[in-house]
Amino acid sequence: MTNRRRLDFSEYLPYLINRVGWLLVVDFGQNTLARHQLSIAMWRVLAVLANDDGQRQIDVAARTSIDVSTLSRVVTRLVKMGLVTRTRSATNNREVVVRLTPKGAAILARVIPAKDLGVVRRSLRRMYQNLASSAGISARTAAHALGGSAASAASSRRRR
Repeated sequence: MTNRRRLDFSEYLPYLINRVGWLLVVDFGQNTLARHQLSIAMWRVLAVLANDDGQRQIDVAARTSIDVSTLSRVVTRLVKMGLVTRTRSATNNREVVVRLTPKGAAILARVIPAKDLGVVRRSLRRMYQNLASSAGISARTAAHALGGSAASAASSRRRR
């Protein structure tokens, strides 16, 4: 007879986080993106361009983790919708540069409700920093992974 503690998988935190993440993607795709006739792949392209516009198509593929042939089809649809432009690079005729149009930027702004996301983002960052701290990961490493500075991660930890 063992005294092993039973694990209720439905209450296991990593499982719950995974399930919430999956449902967020499903809801985002079926509700938010569907209203604008966008797929998750299309949204990823728009989001990457919003952060750093005027990228080579091959770089967009790498940043979105979409294979090159699929990305080409996604970009073609976005061009037809007037959300991005696709032109030859000025420095290399074999390279294609993708840019966000004003219409694409406007749709992206409607798709991402900034004020609601701020609360969730702050909560997730604090959770990440707490978990990183308990795992012995430095504030600098945690901040870098979150795109912030080591100082902000350290000051956040001091406020707790």
